Amino acid sequence: MNEHEKIDYVEFPARDLQTTKDFFTQVFGWSFKDFGPDYAAFSGQGLNGGFFRSELSSSCAQGAALIVFYSNDIEATLAKVEAAHGLIVKTIFSFPGGRRFHFREPSGNEFAVWSDVLQ
Repeated sequence: MNEHEKIDYVEFPARDLQTTKDFFTQVFGWSFKDFGPDYAAFSGQGLNGGFFRSELSSSCAQGAALIVFYSNDIEATLAKVEAAHGLIVKTIFSFPGGRRFHFREPSGNEFAVWSDVLQ
């Protein structure tokens, strides 16, 4: 449901739209709806959004916002990211309240995964 003046949608660049879609399908079980050859939308993932074809990518080093996933089993999620050819840019580290890691998906966008399950 759309809510007045609340974050509603997020969009990311993708150099290789199909590879990015394959990655998120393999790791997180997402499905996509294509809107022409240069845009693919996702929904029901905590926040709806999409990927648009672009040579750019989103990363913290460039000042971009960081989207953070939650995981009940951070090691298993990290293994799925690696199996789908994601690049781990920060290995699992502890912070007050939990642990997390950062990764780049195949088009170069940086994301993080966190867990409050301490090992």
